Amino acid sequence: MTSLDLFKLSGKTCLITGSSRGIGRALAGGLAEAGAKIILNGRDGGTLKTTADELRAKGANVYELVFDVSDHGASKTAVDTFEANNGAIDILINNAGMQHRTALEDFPPEAFDKLMRTNVYSVFNVGQACAKHMIKRGRGKIINLASIQTALARPSIAPYTASKGAVSNFTKGMATDWGPKGLQINALAPGYFKTELNQALVDDPEFSAWVAKRTPAGRWGDIDELIGAAIFLASDASNFVNGITLYVDGGMSSCI
Repeated sequence: MTSLDLFKLSGKTCLITGSSRGIGRALAGGLAEAGAKIILNGRDGGTLKTTADELRAKGANVYELVFDVSDHGASKTAVDTFEANNGAIDILINNAGMQHRTALEDFPPEAFDKLMRTNVYSVFNVGQACAKHMIKRGRGKIINLASIQTALARPSIAPYTASKGAVSNFTKGMATDWGPKGLQINALAPGYFKTELNQALVDDPEFSAWVAKRTPAGRWGDIDELIGAAIFLASDASNFVNGITLYVDGGMSSCI
């Protein structure tokens, strides 16, 4: 085995939640190119199929798993059924998430609840379901999507900031409990990346100027620039890495 072989994902199966578009879809394509079989997840079967067909056309081996990650029972049933019918899930990327921008004093409680269920509860729901199988095998990789907002804050997104802080600390807890059982659990924290959900901000000259000034790299990130870090955390190259939050943010979290 060479050092580059450590990064290969051949023979591995990876479940990526919220992967019909954006960062999840980019990671699915990147890990497929590294050799992994990909399980796409989302709540909309039609959108998921479109993404799956696009990846298959590029040679990827893709499964589709439609379930709501904020529902504990549905998450467990989906994971258990897949494992029984198709074999082991070796890698889980908890990518599903949402944003809601409102001044904190006016933030609707129902929006707060939905945001927490999507961004935090989902990590517990799908993470626990996959970990129970991984623990039996004595191995497994879990990558939780944190954010630059894990370390920083901006006006109108305080609940989102709270949720991503929770994801980072929950990652440490998962590593503490499941590391001794052969699992590696880490978090990937993107900075400001060009995605469909961020397009309005990308198109805002004032906001984009702020991003460029605030980021040592001087620009927005392209989502393909997350793939290398994800492959590292998903592969044998990170077998002694556990409980960290890896910032991929052009240096934004390193300066004031």
